[in-house]
Amino acid sequence: MDSARRDRSIGFLCLVVTAFGWALNWPLMKLLLQQWPPLFARGLAGTLAAAILAALALGRGESMKVPRVAMPRLLFASFTNVFAWMGFGTMAMKYVTVGEGALIAYTMPIWAMLFAWPFLHVRPTLRDVAALALGITGVALLLAADGFAFTAGKLTGIALALACAVLFALGNVLNREAFPMPPLVLVAWQVGLGCLVMLVLGIALERPNYGAITPIGIACFAYMTLVPMGLCYLTWFETLRRLPPTSASTGMLLVPVIGVVSAAFILGEPLGLREVAAMVLTLGGVTLALQRV
Repeated sequence: MDSARRDRSIGFLCLVVTAFGWALNWPLMKLLLQQWPPLFARGLAGTLAAAILAALALGRGESMKVPRVAMPRLLFASFTNVFAWMGFGTMAMKYVTVGEGALIAYTMPIWAMLFAWPFLHVRPTLRDVAALALGITGVALLLAADGFAFTAGKLTGIALALACAVLFALGNVLNREAFPMPPLVLVAWQVGLGCLVMLVLGIALERPNYGAITPIGIACFAYMTLVPMGLCYLTWFETLRRLPPTSASTGMLLVPVIGVVSAAFILGEPLGLREVAAMVLTLGGVTLALQRV
């Protein structure tokens, strides 16, 4: 009993570390984007993080070899889980607030629930419909701050954040079978492949000014590389090892909440009754959707 309780305590501690690490990345990423363009910044950080993760895996005696049969699925997962999730999510931050981007991105369990109908033949229940209605209402309430008078840039940001959530959800539904690789090796390959493409596209298309970064930008970049894409993956694996999957997934709802609150302090973004109500509605819908997972 003591061992089980200790495992749960460590699991919850790892969950909190993961949630805070990933959440603080949203406002810090927004700060970094004032100095470096999104694909280049996220691609460079992710490529360096993948090298660190690969070194950790090798240090633990794990092979980095990818079974040939797993290569197509690995490439697909790199696109949905990294290029779409990290790349589109980062680009969205140029056009929307952290609160808007984070809440839209974290509607992914709702889209996964909808994708389960055509791909897994799991029909939506009344609870699933309620989850969808709550999620849409929450996001709509947040986006209605200016009476739905969207600029072209705002629409671009919303579309990118929505694509990030929908594609990540699609990847989760279609890639449910376990990979024949250790988790750390799998993440190193996914992050490395997805972010290397971002880096190449960023250099070619965004033409970054490498010298534009300030000490604050360097600190944000170092955080993005070492914490959310390094430390947090290790604590996330420990969370999954010690806690039930539903508890771990539901606990991740802390990420958009902490992200929105920290953005209010770090960036001065609005945090009033509208934002709180939108979070309650959206995350309430996501919680219902997660009960299916």
